[in-house]
Parts: sequence; C-alpha cells; structure tokens
Amino acid sequence: METQTTWFEEMQVRSSELDFQEHWKPDSFFQAMVEAASHHANHLGFDYEPMLAQDHVWILSRVRIRFRAFPGLGDTVRIETWPKGIQQRLLFMRDFLVSDGAGQRLAEATTAWLLIKPSLRRILPPGALEARVPDNGGRFAIREPLGKLTPPEGLPERMQVEAGYSAIDLMGHVTNSRYLEWIADAFSLEEHAARRLAELQINYTSEVLPGESVRICSGPDPAEARGWWLQGIHPSNGASALEAYLRFS
Repeated sequence: METQTTWFEEMQVRSSELDFQEHWKPDSFFQAMVEAASHHANHLGFDYEPMLAQDHVWILSRVRIRFRAFPGLGDTVRIETWPKGIQQRLLFMRDFLVSDGAGQRLAEATTAWLLIKPSLRRILPPGALEARVPDNGGRFAIREPLGKLTPPEGLPERMQVEAGYSAIDLMGHVTNSRYLEWIADAFSLEEHAARRLAELQINYTSEVLPGESVRICSGPDPAEARGWWLQGIHPSNGASALEAYLRFS
C-alpha cells in the first residue's frame, strides 16, 4: 500500500457533539482532529501498541486552532492532516484543515507533539524514532510557529476542577481534550452566547494525575480587546498545568 503523507477523513456531526446553540463544540473539532492524526500515525507505521512496546509514545505539547465557522447537526466535516517537520529540535509538528461538505473552510490548526519515554516520563529526541516522519516540504495550515505563552500574574480564579474517572486517558493522566472542556466551562452560557471563539492556543505545561485538582484562572488581555488569558494551576505547588490564549470575534 502506498504511503499517504497527507491524510483525509470525513464524518457527520452528531447531536452529542453540539453545544446549547447547536454548534459543533471546540472540543469536538479538537477530538476529531486528534483522532484523524492517530489514524494517520498508524498508517505511517507509528501504531500505539508497537511504539509502547519500544517505550515510546506521542504526547501533545501545544495546539492552536483558528475557527471560521461551526457546523451543525448532520453536517459533513472533512479533515485533512499532515506532518510538517521538526520545530525547536524536539517538537514534531502536524497541521490540519477542516472543511464542510461543500469545501468551505471551517478551521485550520497546527499542533506540536513530543516523543516521550513513558517509563521515565522523559522527552526523547526525534532521532530516537526508528522510522522517519514525512515533513511534506514545509506545507502549512498556520505559518506562525507555536511559541510559549506567558499569562499575566494574578489572574482571578473562575473555578476549580478535579481529575476524576472520565477525565483520565489510557496514559493515566488527564486527556488533552478535557482541557478544552475546562476552558469552555470557565465562561458562562451568557458569555458564550454573546461572542464567538475565533482562535485558541493551549500549551500543556505539566500533566494532571487522577484525583488532582486544578485552579482555572482567567482574565481579559489588557492589550487586546478581544483577547483572553487562561491558566490552570496545581493548588498543591502553584505549578502551571496549562496556559491558554483565546481570541473572540
């Protein structure tokens, strides 16, 4: 079978993936993209089980999504995804284009992944892989690099969450999509109804383990009227679990 350096998937929006405004939720975009990326990784020879047998796993480090439109119930969603090389010597980059059934753009995204040795919770260099990940000649959906985020100090706490059963994935820590749910829950229904999310970046800074709590703190960006900062903080030690920046339209 010929290796596909770019991967395509189609799906229909289900009622369980909609919000109270009958729009595909941001975490639904995200989960569909991660699923497509996983299928492509399997196709390229990076299946989860064989990699785990080598003490290797992929961990999502950063993601940025730009939203153009939100589909509704039964709409067709088409996801195109491809690797685009290495950034900052350690980050495996992968981009996405999300379109509707008529080919109209719904979103574009870029993601950064780390290769981890799970037995030691240690980051591995790209050279630790036995096979090569295609880079697609630098083709991009979002050109800008995924850099660090620096939330301002003293953001007010909006809520506190706990990592229960439904938040934990097969790696034994909070699944990456749950962070998007926490971010969405930090805003009221009235706030969601009054504005539309246009862009979101999340940097996953430390894992959250079962039973741990996270303080979700957020506040407006004083330098950008439509911008909003958010940070998840471990109450036990004050360390950052996630950092995010949102832009609304």
